[in-house]
Amino acid sequence: MMEKRLIVTSLQETEALAARLAALLAPPDVLTLEGDLGAGKTTFTQALAKALGVTRTVSSPTFTILKQYEGDYPLNHLDVYRLEGSDEDLGWDELFYGDAISVIEWAHLIEEDLPEERLAIQLFHQGETIREVVITPIGKRYEKICEGLQL
Repeated sequence: MMEKRLIVTSLQETEALAARLAALLAPPDVLTLEGDLGAGKTTFTQALAKALGVTRTVSSPTFTILKQYEGDYPLNHLDVYRLEGSDEDLGWDELFYGDAISVIEWAHLIEEDLPEERLAIQLFHQGETIREVVITPIGKRYEKICEGLQL
C-alpha cells in the first residue's frame, strides 16, 4: 500500500484525524512522528491520547525521553531528539512489544531500534494552521489501519 497524503487546515481537523486513528489502534502498535520543529507532532500526540481516553495533560517528553499515560490502553510517548548520536539501548523491546501503544517523535534518530512494522506519520508546515500529513504503513497490520482510516 502506498502512503496516504492529506491536508489538515485546523486543530479540529487534526483532532478528528487523530481520533479516527485512535479508534483503530491497539497495543503494541507503534507510530513514528516526524516533522520540523513546531509542525504539530506533540499536538497530534495530545489529540491521539485524548481519543485514547488519557485524561492527564500530555506534554512533550523532550527532557525525560519517555512519558507513560493511562487511558483505554497504556500510551508511551517518546521524544528521542536528545538521543541523536547515542548508542544507548533504553530497553526498546520492552516498550515496543509490550502492552502499550507507542508514539515516537524524531524516530529516525533510533531507526535501527524501531520495530520492523509501524505506522510512519510525517507532518509538514503548509501555512500557519495548515499541515500536510503523510501516513506510510509499514507492514500488513498498518496497511489495514490505513484502510480503516478511509483517506
